[in-house]
Amino acid sequence: MKSPEPVDKIHLDDVDRKILNRIQSDFPISSRPYMSIAEDLHLSEQDVMARLTRLKENGIIRRIGGNFVPEKLGYVSTLCAARVPDDKIEAFTGVVNQYSGVTHNYQRDNDFNIWFTFIAESAAEIEKNLKDISEETGVADILNLPASRVYKIKAQFDV
Repeated sequence: MKSPEPVDKIHLDDVDRKILNRIQSDFPISSRPYMSIAEDLHLSEQDVMARLTRLKENGIIRRIGGNFVPEKLGYVSTLCAARVPDDKIEAFTGVVNQYSGVTHNYQRDNDFNIWFTFIAESAAEIEKNLKDISEETGVADILNLPASRVYKIKAQFDV
């Protein structure tokens, strides 16, 4: 397997790092969350917001939002892997990305080279959507790999 393509590094100063460390898994639930972060880090609310905006614009932060456990809300989730010819990758991912239940996808250096997660109200809905994706794209090899047990850990990266 080849190494992933290098990503251009963006310069982060110590304040950027402190903000990123603070928001990863303990984002404040309050009427003024950026003020709470600012107070914790002895910054101004405007500075926190400006820095987060810059970090988002530079692709360091993809999004700020909540994560939920699908099963606790009556949904099911699965991991999918597809064997997509190189000349169909853009078209395939374009179709996959149109489904609101797809949370993300990525390319891997593997026979099954496109992987994505799917959340829906039922396993039957996921199966139907995967069949529709296959029919629309001509990609027949799509694996549906639902978890039989979840081992969740807290992913906190010291930036």
